[in-house]
Amino acid sequence: MNGIAERSVMWNLWHGCHKFSEGCRYCYVYRGDAKRNVDSSVVVKTKNFDLPVRTNKNGSFKIPSGTLVYTCFTSDFFVEDADAWRTEAWEMIRQRSDLHFLMITKRINRVMECLPVDWKDGYDNVTICCTVENQLCADNRLPVYRAIPIKHKIIICEPLLEEISLDAYNIGEWVEQVVAGGESGYEARICNFDWIMKLHDICVKNNVSFWFKQTGSKFVKEGTLYTVKRQFQHSQARKAGINFK
Repeated sequence: MNGIAERSVMWNLWHGCHKFSEGCRYCYVYRGDAKRNVDSSVVVKTKNFDLPVRTNKNGSFKIPSGTLVYTCFTSDFFVEDADAWRTEAWEMIRQRSDLHFLMITKRINRVMECLPVDWKDGYDNVTICCTVENQLCADNRLPVYRAIPIKHKIIICEPLLEEISLDAYNIGEWVEQVVAGGESGYEARICNFDWIMKLHDICVKNNVSFWFKQTGSKFVKEGTLYTVKRQFQHSQARKAGINFK
């Protein structure tokens, strides 16, 4: 996940969610929906629900083999409202074992009850990422996350709202990557470069991949507050040169 895959596609099979924790306060989906007078708290199946199994006239799949599929990025794959649709979603994921599906959740406590019956120790083609935006969320979610049988695990510290210590979690034993970044939008809360570096350093110490994804709108470095326009937040993060593979 370090950067953008050579070939990727977005699969938002349902849309809408319920704010769940502090990282959701200024959710980008809610901001975008508000501009279109859409109620983000109403979860609906989208017209792209069956996207992975759609075919061309010659019978080949529209999404070519080897594509990274960013899954459910305008909702949460494990939101309660989608329980009736998730079995069919897992079936498409199982059918397209030649694709890799990546999903991010704050509802890590629901994952075990929402897994397919043949999951066993996980599907090879699925990465389930867990968001931890502050220490409270890290301490509540990471013990649960670690215990769940998932082949590919990534910790998402975004939006990073405070310094987070991962020292207690032995991430070198079970985490593939840690992603960190600030919050975007006019109401964004501050992200401090010192917090980013703390995560970077523990990843290097444990030989875990680290990706500084974006600065966010309000970024503090060496005591100076910078207001970073949206179009530069990713590039400014790259310029820091601290990504670790």
